[in-house]
Amino acid sequence: MQIMDVLFAPGAGAFFYDDQAAIRAGAIHDGFSYSGAPLTPGYTSVRMPATSLGIGLVLSDQSVAWGDMMSVQYSGSAGRAPLFQIDHITEVARATLRPRLIGHDPCEFLTSCHSVFAPFEGKRLPLAIEYGASQALLGAAAHIGCRTMAEVICKEFRLPTPRSGVPIYAQSGDSREINVDKMILKGVDILPHGLINAPDKFGRNGEIFREFVRWVAKRVKDLGAPGYHPTLHFDVYGWIGLEFGLEPAGIAQFIARVADDVPDFTLNIECPADYGSVEAQVRGYADIVSALARLGANARIVVDEHCNTLDDISLFARSKAAHLVQIKTPDVGSVADTVRAVLACKENGVGAYVGGSCVETDLSARTSVHVSVATQAEMMLAKPGMGVDEALCIVGNEQSRLLAVLASRSSPLADQMPVTVS
Repeated sequence: MQIMDVLFAPGAGAFFYDDQAAIRAGAIHDGFSYSGAPLTPGYTSVRMPATSLGIGLVLSDQSVAWGDMMSVQYSGSAGRAPLFQIDHITEVARATLRPRLIGHDPCEFLTSCHSVFAPFEGKRLPLAIEYGASQALLGAAAHIGCRTMAEVICKEFRLPTPRSGVPIYAQSGDSREINVDKMILKGVDILPHGLINAPDKFGRNGEIFREFVRWVAKRVKDLGAPGYHPTLHFDVYGWIGLEFGLEPAGIAQFIARVADDVPDFTLNIECPADYGSVEAQVRGYADIVSALARLGANARIVVDEHCNTLDDISLFARSKAAHLVQIKTPDVGSVADTVRAVLACKENGVGAYVGGSCVETDLSARTSVHVSVATQAEMMLAKPGMGVDEALCIVGNEQSRLLAVLASRSSPLADQMPVTVS
């Protein structure tokens, strides 16, 4: 089987690109938009509609394997790649990828990634290109082998075939109360994110945030089904450090107080502080983790900012600089590196959270499910978008379908009735 042609299809992301620097500096909500000028290069306004670029690999049997390129919501911040510019990415992809892909046999996923993603003019390809093209290459390998993408990953990384699903984490966006209720009614495993990204959401001394945490816990008890006991996970976008300073002991003390507010729940706190660089973030987060252990707090630290590439993730995991690492898939690049990142976390006893961004697409989200299940990550993000229902439907249903296929492989009739996956 060979790749006969390469197609490009401009598309939409499922949410908006937001200028994090401008929001931290006090940009004010104006309806759904923000007032004020952007601060991060590439942005023409604080909030901009997300875009994507589909790449289709036309195989010699005339089937087409697709992947989607995009960046993340807060592009250009905390060491991340610049804002996704669809015209530029299209130009680069046509010049670099198309010559490498035409005539290539994509039956072996890792071999394809090694060949196609070789540096161009001494530089790594843009991560968005790696991300989208690797989805297409993984889909092509699965199509050729009549397997699921998860089975391709397991075969090439020599992993056991998974038999169980991965807990799903949903994010609320700014419609916190309504979306928390949706999550509870649907029995989401991990919730609600909360989008605590501005001073009016954190409050003086963190009191508004603490009140919200207590409300979520109470709402779970009031509205949840008998026996429902989710993990509470909040992304505070560095606001603990902004409010209390960057001393790890003080940050840990505040987190411990929040954990004491909800003693019946496991508490995850994502991005408690932003130390400004990879090296400083590793040192600061390792000290916060140690301080929490000394306090005996029932809370876990999740790293996101300045933990972007496979090298970054491996460093945080080796340094025990978090309890959980968010593997933000578009920031990592190739899907193969997302697999390697999960395995690096597990090797070092750190939780692997296959995340990503609300600005992704249904296609990239479904691919992430196969990566998460194949590697048995600790949790995965319901994506794309901020509407809760749609993301849970896309990710949850893809996981259910995948597990059904994998279960069929081990049935007594599997050898007589092979399953072909389209």
